[in-house]
Amino acid sequence: MTGQDAGGGDRTYSSSVVVRATPEAVYDLVSDVTRTGEWSPVCRACWWDDDGGPEVGAWFTGSNEEPGRTWETRSQVIVADRGREFAWVVGGDRVHWTFRMEPVDDGTRLTESWEFLPAGIAFFHERYGEAAEQQIAQRTRAAHQGIPVTLDAVRRLAEAG
Repeated sequence: MTGQDAGGGDRTYSSSVVVRATPEAVYDLVSDVTRTGEWSPVCRACWWDDDGGPEVGAWFTGSNEEPGRTWETRSQVIVADRGREFAWVVGGDRVHWTFRMEPVDDGTRLTESWEFLPAGIAFFHERYGEAAEQQIAQRTRAAHQGIPVTLDAVRRLAEAG
């Protein structure tokens, strides 16, 4: 597994792992948001809004939990390219998440990327005022720590079939 800051300070992050499964099988797993609770250290459950599915424009809701705090988010799918990429934006413009699949000799290189977008930073300043930077730093740490955990869990699930 590798990790790197993809630019823009620590408000952008990505990491990769090789999964012994086809890109299509990996895509089918990560694009099934109803299974997110099986791999995410923060998101406990997700469901499609309005009987949606993994297609561009679809919305889903996630139930998140950290010690002492629970909340829900709504996200919109922005890329749904089977075997290549599945991406969504939390709140429509706040945080961008992507799973990319690339075929390699041993299976699939799965890369998860995260970016705290300018509208998300502005939202946190509006919502939390003087505590905004602390809240932003907390979410940033959670993403940096959570992505490798998520990738390892997805790898285990995909390889188990």
